[in-house]
Amino acid sequence: MVRALILSLALAVAGPALAQRPEGRVMDYGFTQEYEIGGITVSGTEYTDPNAVKLFSGLQVGDKITVPGDRISKAVRNLWEQKLFADVRIEAAEIRGKTIFLHIIVQERPRLSRFKFTGVSKSEADKLREEIRLIRGQQVNEAILTNTRHTIRRYFMDKGYLKADADIVQRSDTLLENSVLLVIGVDKGPRVRIHDVVFEGNEAIADAKLRKAMRKTKRKRWYNVFGSSKYVPKEVRKDLAAVVDKYNEEGYRNAQVVGDTFRYISKDKIEVEVTVDEGQRFYFRDITFTGNTKYSTDTLQKMLGIRRGDVYNRALLDARIYGSGQGFDVSSMYMDRGYLSFYADPVEFVEGDSIDLEVRLREGKQYRVRNVSIRGNSKTFDHVVRREIRTRPGDLFDRSDVIRTQRELANLGYFDPEKLGVNPSQDDRSGEVDLEYVVEERPSDRLELSGGWGAGRLVVSLGLSFTNFSMRNLFNGKAWTPLPAGDGQTLNLRVQTNGRFFQSYSMSFVEPWLGGRKPNALSFSLYHSVQTNGEPKTLNTSTGPIDNPLRQSLLITGATLGLGRRLQWPDDYFLLRQTVSYQLYDLRNWNSLFSFNNGTSNVLAYQVQFSRNSVDQPFFARTGSEVLLSVKLTPPWSLIGIDPFSKDVDFDLLTDAERYRWSEFHKWKFTTTWYNWVTRSKTGHGLVLMLRAGVGLLGEYNARLGRSP
Repeated sequence: MVRALILSLALAVAGPALAQRPEGRVMDYGFTQEYEIGGITVSGTEYTDPNAVKLFSGLQVGDKITVPGDRISKAVRNLWEQKLFADVRIEAAEIRGKTIFLHIIVQERPRLSRFKFTGVSKSEADKLREEIRLIRGQQVNEAILTNTRHTIRRYFMDKGYLKADADIVQRSDTLLENSVLLVIGVDKGPRVRIHDVVFEGNEAIADAKLRKAMRKTKRKRWYNVFGSSKYVPKEVRKDLAAVVDKYNEEGYRNAQVVGDTFRYISKDKIEVEVTVDEGQRFYFRDITFTGNTKYSTDTLQKMLGIRRGDVYNRALLDARIYGSGQGFDVSSMYMDRGYLSFYADPVEFVEGDSIDLEVRLREGKQYRVRNVSIRGNSKTFDHVVRREIRTRPGDLFDRSDVIRTQRELANLGYFDPEKLGVNPSQDDRSGEVDLEYVVEERPSDRLELSGGWGAGRLVVSLGLSFTNFSMRNLFNGKAWTPLPAGDGQTLNLRVQTNGRFFQSYSMSFVEPWLGGRKPNALSFSLYHSVQTNGEPKTLNTSTGPIDNPLRQSLLITGATLGLGRRLQWPDDYFLLRQTVSYQLYDLRNWNSLFSFNNGTSNVLAYQVQFSRNSVDQPFFARTGSEVLLSVKLTPPWSLIGIDPFSKDVDFDLLTDAERYRWSEFHKWKFTTTWYNWVTRSKTGHGLVLMLRAGVGLLGEYNARLGRSP
């Protein structure tokens, strides 16, 4: 018999359960009855899958339940715990004997239609939108609101607003059903600065040294121009770890920060208090090696460079074993000779204030390079990348060659140096390793368009620089995407003018690997410039055009041809570059710069450059050096006797135009630049010290002639 019953179960603890329909009759709850669930239907869902609602409830067709009973109450609680619904009810839709059909009625939480900020600027609101990532149409629940408030507070705390807070008001959207508008009110409060950082418990290391170890947590001082005195919790945690590292470097192996807090000394200033437990200072005592067969213990101890009685320094120990960045470490000794699976485990034995160190080595086998592949060079051709790779198939694996390869790839300028990587895949059975170099192309071509106003005139410059050009594909239409690229050649074009008074044109081309087999760089350039007083070159007369006597002009035309090669001695960081250049200066009524107004001057010169470049990357170098010695000289025309320098010429009678028709000089120059870390964090950031020095000499061949202008 089909009966439409309404079960109205009033649960004192669990909340609503089986609801009552007005047209049915009330069930007697004086006794319980067991039913089998014959079906479950769901209503009230618009965005939520009804099957998911059934799953969340924990009820299934075929389950046995008692009415009244805990299963219905538990099903309601399960649905509430999903935090997806504003209301939940379960009704008995129909009962057929011992079979009950349940109907789950839910009211979904409102959806987000839009949101806005108050109390912040437009730019801050735009940045907050990126941080909180609220999406139109997503369900608004307590988790979303709590996460939004937390994200906003964290965002402003990272900027020094320690008292920042957010209040979120929900307003019904009259345009969309079951949707709300969120009004997010932000109260940033004052920006808080660190007035002072004080330490408690430190006796061995002064406050000043500990404050210096803290990279981001700095005091507000007038001389701290580039530093920040904001209190950022995540940076403070990193700096507290740096304080412990500082103690470890001084031998305090068990040092720890036992407490840190801050107190307000005014509404926008705080004092940070750090309490440390220094512990005991430790020293190295006996250092031994086990498992070493390739190198003797004496050799390894010399490379380690730590002696008995030295202050314990874990950072120094790790650098000397695993990698110093300079190649002077135990790991490099092995990995530069093929021991790719080399492993060292320093075991410490503590006795009093002394530490005995046993370095347990696992040398493994020597690996040879099998395959070398490249990934990520979507623009640059493989052969351009491969010619910079130092690891060759068949060679013993050499970590220094891998590091050098990454440096050379970074110096190309085509790839992001921060994204360079190498993936080794070793075959333990064959003793071979495959190397995959990972690169990521970055834009390296440049377009310069600039304009300026000076001396009552507009100066316009247009420059094009293609640093990864492909000349061989110049006439290949398919290679123009939008320009032929990928061969690593450099093409520069530049035009600058302000009209009739000045024009300059230049072009240059560099082929870094002439012939494609050796790093012999061929370069040439052409340039031409014109400076005038604005008068036209000729005047039209009744007899025809004539030269304008009022025109003043200086024309400079030149060309260079250079050849450079990478040397193998003293090492392969050295370069030898030779250049032949020619310049022609043509003056007509020109009243400045030169000692003569009319005439020409020729400069034919030969230059040789001997340089060494070991910087880690061309832009923003951090380590390495650049050393350059160059000599530029012209033939000694006055000594050769070329016109007008005949043997019996009286130099005192020569005009300046004759004297400098062929310029002669010899120029010597030496420059050096060194880069080194001053401070360096674990993330690879820090301050770099650059030292630069240079000296030059300009000489003459003939004292009677004097120096060329």
